[in-house]
Amino acid sequence: MDRRIWRQFDLVLIGLIALLIGYGVIMIYSANQNQDDLRDLWWTQLTRVAVGLAALLVVAAVDYRYYALLYRLLYITILALLGAVFVVGQLTAGTLRWLDFSLFPVQPSELAKIVLIVVLAKVLADRDGEMNRLRNLFIAALVAVPPMALVYAQPDLGTTIIIGTVWLFMVLMAGANLFHIGLFGLGSLLVIPVVWFTPGLLADYQRERVLLFLYPDQTDPGYFNIQQALISIGSGGVLGKGFSIGTQNQLHFLRVRHTDFIFSVIAEEMGMLGSMILFLLILTVIWRIMRAADLTPDPFGRLICIGVASLILFQSFVNLGVNLGMLPVTGTPLPFVSYGGSSLIAFLIALGLVQSVLMRHKALDFEET
Repeated sequence: MDRRIWRQFDLVLIGLIALLIGYGVIMIYSANQNQDDLRDLWWTQLTRVAVGLAALLVVAAVDYRYYALLYRLLYITILALLGAVFVVGQLTAGTLRWLDFSLFPVQPSELAKIVLIVVLAKVLADRDGEMNRLRNLFIAALVAVPPMALVYAQPDLGTTIIIGTVWLFMVLMAGANLFHIGLFGLGSLLVIPVVWFTPGLLADYQRERVLLFLYPDQTDPGYFNIQQALISIGSGGVLGKGFSIGTQNQLHFLRVRHTDFIFSVIAEEMGMLGSMILFLLILTVIWRIMRAADLTPDPFGRLICIGVASLILFQSFVNLGVNLGMLPVTGTPLPFVSYGGSSLIAFLIALGLVQSVLMRHKALDFEET
């Protein structure tokens, strides 16, 4: 491997990610410091940061064009892992999402997001300049449907929607015809009533979350955490109540506060100022990734960067929307900030792909890199 390529390694992007992760670790500590069984989660998160950063460097060290050669193997492997969840997966809160490996449990759906970005980038790049044809859009859709179906069956509607949205961003940026996209959108709208009214296609708790969002009921136990999140955010004011002294957080009125509702903890204790810093960091990370997409002339590398940027953008939008009561509860973590090993490591692997593209955007010989 030519050492010259490491000169293109984006240290600014790594620094931004370090700030986001550090922000998350600090707030995870605050959220759980007075709860014995969760007190050490901040340290567990740091150990997973180490694993994720090692994975980032390994992925970045490999020329991203090699991943194009392996896209079929990657696709088959992730489908096998998603299928294995139904055979040997851990049942958690009525869902099958985890495989228990020796180091820590792994959530294949988180890795599926990254693998699908690589596979879609390869499929779309092979049809560069021809995505205005309906046939090619169908091919791209057929690639996304199997992993989406397996994730949906776990059941995990939130991740399914995220994968579908990333697919939409990528095919649009690849040049798909807007009329054809509209046809796909119309087809999706026609499917919604079938999914809603057909027994077994939608889990009871998913239907309840949608109905609670459309018809808020403060007497419903399911609305309690949404209400507490809104109280937390609203009570933070401009500067917040102060680190580790947010009442909704420290008195445990706010549940799942270190994962799905970590933003509510930030807003309560750090206020609007702390929230704006968080927004700015996320947007700057997305800008640096899109900068990498703009620099590379290779359609495959460019689409990888677009896929990673759209994933971070939309998943952040979903998490923040849930915290603000603008979207139904989905159980979606905030990228780089929420507690969770699989999500954090998957996003760091995604950044490794972006770094690999950026490090090789100049005309270096493929054999030398």
